[in-house]
Amino acid sequence: MTSQEFWQDTQAANLVVQKLKSLKNISEPWHRHESRVKEIKEFFQISEGEGEEFLSTIASDLEQLSQDLQRLEFYTLFSGEFDRNNAIVNINAGAGGTESCDWASMLFRMYTRWAQIHGFDVVVTDILAGEEAGIKNVTAIIRGEFAYGYLRPEIGVHRLVRISPFDANKRRHTSFASIDVIPEVQQDVDIEIKPDEISIDLYRAGGKGGQHVNTTDSAVRMTHIATGIVVQCQNERSQHQNKMVALGILKSRLYEKRRREQEEKLSAEYDKKQRIEWGSQIRSYVLHPYNMVKDHRTEHETGDANGTLDGKIDGFIEAYLRMIKTREKND
Repeated sequence: MTSQEFWQDTQAANLVVQKLKSLKNISEPWHRHESRVKEIKEFFQISEGEGEEFLSTIASDLEQLSQDLQRLEFYTLFSGEFDRNNAIVNINAGAGGTESCDWASMLFRMYTRWAQIHGFDVVVTDILAGEEAGIKNVTAIIRGEFAYGYLRPEIGVHRLVRISPFDANKRRHTSFASIDVIPEVQQDVDIEIKPDEISIDLYRAGGKGGQHVNTTDSAVRMTHIATGIVVQCQNERSQHQNKMVALGILKSRLYEKRRREQEEKLSAEYDKKQRIEWGSQIRSYVLHPYNMVKDHRTEHETGDANGTLDGKIDGFIEAYLRMIKTREKND
């Protein structure tokens, strides 16, 4: 970075700067905590003869240090190539009409609240409302460090059991919705999309918005002809901005498709684990006749269903990541 030629290629230079920043974010906290350990050790060695209050201060510092180290240790669970990237989250309501659409909207709120708790940004790129309530599907980019690493354990079918608020007879209903998460890839990945490989449809954006909404054909639907992958964006104000966002999402989906296909060749089990099928839910949320949320892969569960639906899902995420880490060590 100190060489005179470093900034001649601005794009390459920015990538190096981003990589340096990412590495510093990993290394610097460990160095800081190493210094804290030395300071506490030296402080303790010179504390001979001091009173209870002095020892209580050291104990408090050690407790805080232990908690901070546990948080740092958690980051070692992120070992994937794209775990640091932003996450593109897609939620689809399953069969069941209004019930499933309402469940999809509840899940979207859950992940939005989770993102807010972590200080992440949520940008909705496309959303299709249900006919009576809820949403049929929604695509959002969650931006924050390790967003994809956190959310990749959420891929799969989520099941809700409750007394339906839409059933006049107050019967118990079971609803399904699927979650798919892919990393938002950087511009330097080896994916080239030629203009003749996609078709672009323009339409008027729906929903609430400013003066441009529903007055111009600014919303974009982009289809990759060879694979049939379709992405949409109607969140931005201009047609050009929507095209750029849609192209970025399409590039991410194509890269993820290629990556998954490569992994399937290496492991026959991968397809079995990752395929989203109704009835093969990864997690159940039960609101009647009792409150419980249980992950069927890790057996992690909680009786605080309302808290979980309010974004408190870190326990489920950590349990899954630790399970995967243990399997990798055993293999």
